[in-house]
Order: sequence, then C-alpha cells, then structure tokens
Amino acid sequence: MRSQKFLYYYFQSIVPLHFCDDIVKLAASKNSKEGDIFGTDQSMANFTVFKNRNKKKLQKTRNSKITWLDELWIHLELENIIEQANQRADWHLQWDRREAAQFTEYGLNQHYDWHSDAWIEPYSKEGNLKGSNRKLSMTLNLSDPKDYTGGELEFMNITNNGKVKKWKCTEILPKGSVCVFPSTIWHRVTPVTKGKRLSLVKWVSGNPLH
Repeated sequence: MRSQKFLYYYFQSIVPLHFCDDIVKLAASKNSKEGDIFGTDQSMANFTVFKNRNKKKLQKTRNSKITWLDELWIHLELENIIEQANQRADWHLQWDRREAAQFTEYGLNQHYDWHSDAWIEPYSKEGNLKGSNRKLSMTLNLSDPKDYTGGELEFMNITNNGKVKKWKCTEILPKGSVCVFPSTIWHRVTPVTKGKRLSLVKWVSGNPLH
C-alpha cells in the first residue's frame, strides 16, 4: 500500500517465510564484514570508503554486520516486487541495472544513522553500473518482530512549507514484509535495544534523471 505522506510503498508478508530463511542460511555460509559508509574526494559515485582507522567515527554513523549476496534467485524474486511498487506508487522510474543485495545484521545498540542511498553524480567506476544512478531501494524484513525491539526503519522528508517530517515504517514489522522507496529519500535504522534485527537491502539503478 502507498501513502503520499510516507513516500514509500509497502507489502506486508509478501515474501514466503522459507525464502526469508533461505536468505539467512545463505548469509550464514558466507563471510560477513562491518558495514561501511561512503564518502567522496570529488564524486560520491567514486566510492571512497571510510577506512577502519576511522572506526569510531564510522560506528557513530553506522554499526552493523553485512554480507553481500548476488544470487540470481534473490534478484528475480525481489525485482518483481520492486517493479510492482514502482508502478503502483506512480513513480515510474526507469531502471535496468542491479547491484548485489546486502544482508544486514543489527545487534544490541547497533544502528544506521540518517542517510540517502543515492548520490548526485552517476557511478564513475567501470562496470555494469557506470553512468547510472540508484533509483529505487528496497528493505526486506527477515526477522520476527518478537525477536527484537528498536531497530525501526524511519523516513525523513521536508514538506512544502519547509518543515522536517519523520515517520516510522511500522508496516513492515511482520517477517517477509517489504518496503520500497526512491533512493533519494533520507532514512535511518534506530538502535536495536534488544535481540537482533535481520534484513536484506537491495537497490536498482538506471539512467540519470534529466
């Protein structure tokens, strides 16, 4: 469902539970790493990573474990949902490229502060994504809401009269629920206060907007 004020489209319990469990098992079989944030020397799309020497600064902004997943069966299932949201929300954003999905684990007190998934400049590195911008972002909840507290997905937007508005995306608390939103929207994950929150984040990219 969609609401103008929330700027996102959500599907409750749309992904089968066995699919969610398969993702968790796959991630457990791979190596995880500490979540990065990206900065810039000249262009955000150059992907300059804040190194571990700045670990304390990094953890003030983002503190989580991530695992990259690039399996086709994940992409095909979730890209269908992304495009459904794209059409139903009347965004009609053009996209034709994908990145690896990011399995994310938030433990006690871990979080991700306010950020946008998109950059002003297109990707500059060689490869499939060169010349494109992120268009749509997706979050799939892989945890039962009984397994954790905190870890809420929140959105921030500036209204027409210049006021800052914040909303909690409580609609995707059920396991297997999905939230899709334009990658330019600012959002965060609040600190987990109990348990562990598991999610999968995915982005699709396309030609720059003119």
